[in-house]
Amino acid sequence: MGERPDQAHQRPPGADDDTVAAVGKLSEALETIEQARGHLYALHQLTGHADLMLDEAAELLHEGGHGGLADRVRTELIGRNVIEGRWTFQIVEEFDDGYYAAFRGLERDARNELLAGRRHVFESEMKEKRRTHGRRHHEARP
Repeated sequence: MGERPDQAHQRPPGADDDTVAAVGKLSEALETIEQARGHLYALHQLTGHADLMLDEAAELLHEGGHGGLADRVRTELIGRNVIEGRWTFQIVEEFDDGYYAAFRGLERDARNELLAGRRHVFESEMKEKRRTHGRRHHEARP
């Protein structure tokens, strides 16, 4: 279609190289936090799944004549907080409402203030430098 990036990914007037690089690095850091958040949700789901598996483990221990261990699984592990006073859903909510919300908000504010709200300007410029202009599969945009 076009040989230039779409307007939404072009550097706005007045934005210098250092500003584009700084906002790009801030956005990259947010992407890393997005990955960390995904791992946190994985912890949440895996821990919940393991807790449900403990029901079967306790039952099998009981059936195998290991009532003491079965009782310990039921009373010491099933339903236990993973950290003081919290199940993983509470950890996820605190992360989302606190650190994650603040991080996303600051990254958005920086883009709005410094790059007219445009996303991935740094990456768009990198694509322009790295692609082979005029070659199929190296187009600036669809």
